[in-house]
Amino acid sequence: MSLDVSPALLERAERGEVDEAEFIDCVRNSLPYAWQLISSLVARLEVDGGEFADNQVPPPDEQARGQLLRALASDAIRGALQRHFGVRLAFQNCHRVAAFPLDASADERLARFTSVRGQLLNQSPTLRDC
Repeated sequence: MSLDVSPALLERAERGEVDEAEFIDCVRNSLPYAWQLISSLVARLEVDGGEFADNQVPPPDEQARGQLLRALASDAIRGALQRHFGVRLAFQNCHRVAAFPLDASADERLARFTSVRGQLLNQSPTLRDC
């Protein structure tokens, strides 16, 4: 299961649309490792500036890795995180997450990061089974 959804939130979803703030709270509580990692990237981007902020440290365990994969593989979760934090998120391998500013100047950097070339250059034998 990707998220720990409370019965009350599930009931609201069954009746109709759910407030995105409630969904974000569910993500934050269900995927704490992913939330913390993305929050820290966004904070680093805001404080340090730069072209983007990324993480190159593998998750500490399989549970954390699973959280990160679930957060970024789900269009709904990823989209809600991007809207909440005001960034574009990109993902390579099993742990390399990057946060890019939303401004048009970041489009080229994002395209390089998410390109086939960028993916190939980010490969390593140590990441083979990550």
